[in-house]
Amino acid sequence: MADFWRHKTLAQLNAGEWESLCDRCGRCCLLKLEDEDNGDLYFTNISCRHLQQPDCRCTCYPTRTRQVPECLELTPDSLPALIDHLPASCAYKRLYQGLPLPPWHPLISADPASAEWAGISVSGKVISEDYIHPEQYPEHIIQWYNWQGEE
Repeated sequence: MADFWRHKTLAQLNAGEWESLCDRCGRCCLLKLEDEDNGDLYFTNISCRHLQQPDCRCTCYPTRTRQVPECLELTPDSLPALIDHLPASCAYKRLYQGLPLPPWHPLISADPASAEWAGISVSGKVISEDYIHPEQYPEHIIQWYNWQGEE
């Protein structure tokens, strides 16, 4: 079924359907800082060392959670706890919230590079954590906007 995401819940998706929801924007691979006082999360422009540029692919995807224990492993069961760690443009987050996929999403546009041309991809906009000292992380807090220009 071509538009499976409209007819199935996230829990009903098979592994291939689940993976195809990822638009390869790379935003979930960015380091986030948490305010210890109120728990607010802040995105940075610092990427995980395993985020390959310019295609926003993980160089160790099958073993990522062993190599990077804090890596987000999205599943239908883990999604509610990780929802704040995902950008507003994320297909998993949008579908979980009952929202449609954006028109640029690769499943709609049939273009695997659509996150890039829509301005959603982090390609060319981030720096690897290998080049930033942890004390400098707060200097790299940024606002990422979704496809509608909102946070």
